[in-house]
Amino acid sequence: MSTESASVEERKNVIEQRHREAASEAIPEGPAKLYVDGEWVESASGETFETRDPTTNEVLATVAAGTAEDVDRAVAAAQSAYEDEWADTSARERQGILNEIAGRIEGRIDEFATIDTLDNGKPIRESRADAYIAADYFRYFAGAARRTGGETVPTESGKHVETIREPYGVVGQVIPWNFPLLMAAWKIAPALAAGNTVVLKPAEETPLSALELVREIEDVLPDGVLNLVTGFGEEAGAPLTSHPDVRKVAFTGSTAVGKEVMKAAAETITDVTLELGGKSPVVVFPDADVERAVRVVMLAMFYNTGECCTAGTRLFLHADVKEAFMEAFVAAAEDLTVGDPLEKETRLGPKVSREQAERTLGFVEEARELDATIHTGGGAPDDEALAEGAFVAPTIIEGLNHDSRPVQEEIFGPVEEVFEWTDYEAMIELANDVDYGLAAGVITEDLDRAYEAAHDIEAGTVWVNQYNDFPPGMPFGGFKQSGIGRENAAETLEHYTQTKSIDIDL
Repeated sequence: MSTESASVEERKNVIEQRHREAASEAIPEGPAKLYVDGEWVESASGETFETRDPTTNEVLATVAAGTAEDVDRAVAAAQSAYEDEWADTSARERQGILNEIAGRIEGRIDEFATIDTLDNGKPIRESRADAYIAADYFRYFAGAARRTGGETVPTESGKHVETIREPYGVVGQVIPWNFPLLMAAWKIAPALAAGNTVVLKPAEETPLSALELVREIEDVLPDGVLNLVTGFGEEAGAPLTSHPDVRKVAFTGSTAVGKEVMKAAAETITDVTLELGGKSPVVVFPDADVERAVRVVMLAMFYNTGECCTAGTRLFLHADVKEAFMEAFVAAAEDLTVGDPLEKETRLGPKVSREQAERTLGFVEEARELDATIHTGGGAPDDEALAEGAFVAPTIIEGLNHDSRPVQEEIFGPVEEVFEWTDYEAMIELANDVDYGLAAGVITEDLDRAYEAAHDIEAGTVWVNQYNDFPPGMPFGGFKQSGIGRENAAETLEHYTQTKSIDIDL
C-alpha cells in the first residue's frame, strides 16, 4: 500500500471513529419508537427503517415505521387531549410551557447539534446555530401566545358584535430533512401557542433530533398534546395530511408533494399552510462592493450545502462587476473547507443522502450536456477519504438557457447558476421567470435601487446586502408555487386559529 493510500485510509478511519463515538454519546441505544398519548410505542406493523450518517454511510439508528393505523392512534390521542385539557389552558399557561421548552433546548445545544450533524450532514457550527434559533422561536411564540385576541365591530341599533380567535384542535405537521430541529420548532411552537394539539411527522431521512426533542420535553406537556409518528411519506405522511379529524395541516417540503397535500386537504376542506420549493434570484448591481457581494452570495448559495429552499441558486451579475466578482467568487468557492461536518473548520458537509447527491449531480451532468461552462466543482470532492459520504463539491455553472430544466427546477444542492445582465427590465423578467417565489437577494449601495428591485421581484422575502436572516417576528413564506401562509411571526397564529363572530342583540 502506498504512503498516500495509507494516509487516505487513516483519515477515513479517523472520521468514521469520530462519528461512531459521537453517535454513541448522543443517540440512545435501541430502536426508536413512536410517541403517542404520552407513551413510546412500537408501530402497529412492527416495521422499522434505518437512518444513516451521510458522512460515513453507517447506520445511526433503527426507527419505527409508522402507518395509517399509527396516525389514527396519534390523532385520536391529540383529539382527546385537546377536548379534555389543552383547549382549557390559558395563554399564560401555554406561555410558561413554551418558555420551559426553550430552556430545555438551550440546556442541550451541543447534544441537539451533534444529532442533526450526524443525521443530516450539516456542519456542526450550523447545527449549533439551528439549535439556538429553535429555542428562540419557542420563546418568541411564548410571548405571542397572548396575542390571539379579537376585535369589536361597530354596529347600529344597540347591538354588540365581537370576534374571537379559537384554535382548530388537532394539527397535522410534516417537516423536511434539511433543518430537522429548527423545522420542528417552526411548526410546534406556534401550534401549541395558539392552543392546538399536534401530530408531527419528521422526514424519514432525519428523524433523530425531533425524537430527542420529544424525549426532552415529554414531562413538560400533558399526554397527547404532542405526538410524533416517524415513517415514510406514503405510509405515514399521506394518512396524516388527509385525516378527517385533522383540522389544520402544515407542510414544509417540495412543491410536488405540497400539491398532493393540498389535494388531500381539499377532500375534507382542511386549512393548509405550505412552505414549498424555491429557485431564488440574487441580483448584483453595478455599484455593489464586490468583496461584500461575494460574502453574501456564498451564504446565499452554499449555506447548509445548498439544501435550503431559499438558496440563491440563480445569480444575476451586472456586466460592470461580473469579471471581478467571478474571479473572487470562484476562488472563494474553491477555498471552502469540504469535509467532516463534526469538525469546526468544515464549511460544507455532505448532502443528506447518496440519493440526493446523485440527484444534484444529475442536474450538473445535464448542464454539461447543454454545453454550459462549469467554472468549478461539478462532481464529488477529490478527497478519497470522503468517498463513502454523500459529498458534492461547490459548483458554479454559466451559459445555461434560462428556460432549461436545471435553471427552472430546484436542484437543492451546492450548485450556482450565473447570468449576466445590463438591462434592468430584462433582468427582472428573467428573475421572475420561474414557478417559484420564495426568496431573493439584492446587493447594491443604492437604497432606491434596492427598494425598486425588492418591489419588482416576485418573492415572499427579499434580503438586501445580506441573506438567510430569519429573525423571529419576520413573516416567512412564498409567492406563486412556493407556498401558502406565513411562518415565524405573530400573523402565524392566525393560520393556527379560526375566527368566531359573536353578535349580541342588547
